[in-house]
Amino acid sequence: MSVLSQQLPLALQLRDDATFENFYVADNGVLVDSLQRQLSGGERYIYYYGDKGSGRSHLLQAACHQADKAGLSSVYLPLSELHEYNPAELLEGLEQLSLVCLDDIDQVLGNSDWEQQLFHLFNRLNDQQVCLLVSAPCAVRELNIELADLSSRLSWGMLFQITPFNDAQQLAVIQFRAQRRGLQLSDDVAQFIFYRCQRDTEALMQVLEQLDKASLEQKRRLTVPFVKSILLW
Repeated sequence: MSVLSQQLPLALQLRDDATFENFYVADNGVLVDSLQRQLSGGERYIYYYGDKGSGRSHLLQAACHQADKAGLSSVYLPLSELHEYNPAELLEGLEQLSLVCLDDIDQVLGNSDWEQQLFHLFNRLNDQQVCLLVSAPCAVRELNIELADLSSRLSWGMLFQITPFNDAQQLAVIQFRAQRRGLQLSDDVAQFIFYRCQRDTEALMQVLEQLDKASLEQKRRLTVPFVKSILLW
């Protein structure tokens, strides 16, 4: 696994806050429960999909954090960042791990080398009973897959769609994540952020991180005027 260990330390780094505890579950309880049970006798292969900003990457990284806490080996591969690497080298030896997480698998499909190597990886992981998580923005049947055998493999196991948040749940996400950061966020400030920010969870979390940093540096609580001044809204 020399490519992973020597060339990709930044791409493979997990976000510290990407944990199951920091994920607002809402209507995705069955999916989150399945992911949490995967390493302890649950379904070994899980494929799930959802729109950009729905929390797909967060959940994959959360699974890796959980594996680490349990003393198990895992890897998170964001394929949108790794598609230019040699797939044979990148995927070599992953069957030695306990958990493999492939994010944005759609980004490498349509490439025959990648599809062949993913097919072989899937078989090796299955033979060694290694857990596999795969995420994409769409269902398997909508992926641009040229290799029929790979399409068949990806359809095995449990398949989930992330249920998107409605407006009330998105607002609750802001307050939930602010609370997890130790931020005091009143209803009026949360609503001000929500109605002016891009409507996806990833964008909202970036805004909260920016406000958290500014609040600490300036020793100011989060008010509407303060948020306006920091975000230039």
